[in-house]
Amino acid sequence: MDEGRAGEDYTADLLAAEGFRIVSRNFHSRFGEIDIIAENGQYIIFVEVKTRREGSISSPLEAVTSAKRRKIVRTAQAYLLKNPSGLQPRFDVCAVIRKRDGRMEADYLPDAFDGGGWL
Repeated sequence: MDEGRAGEDYTADLLAAEGFRIVSRNFHSRFGEIDIIAENGQYIIFVEVKTRREGSISSPLEAVTSAKRRKIVRTAQAYLLKNPSGLQPRFDVCAVIRKRDGRMEADYLPDAFDGGGWL
């Protein structure tokens, strides 16, 4: 299993353990992809997961650039057009580090960025 998929699985398990309902995984639109879409009764949460190995030169959070955030927001718009929701949208980021011994650690950032007025 590749690092990205392993990080997404780990994050989905964390969210489920916290009582979130996973609505979709790897949702694609012409604008891009959203790794995980979840709900908690108050929010519909669009989660970007970035995974790196321990000791990597760049941190997972560095990969969530402004261009990437715009793609995520546009993809969320596409999702909501197909799947209307009365819940408040929220954009979260989960930075996952795979340790040398194989364990994973996550830094979960709820409400990491906003929709820029697009939602």
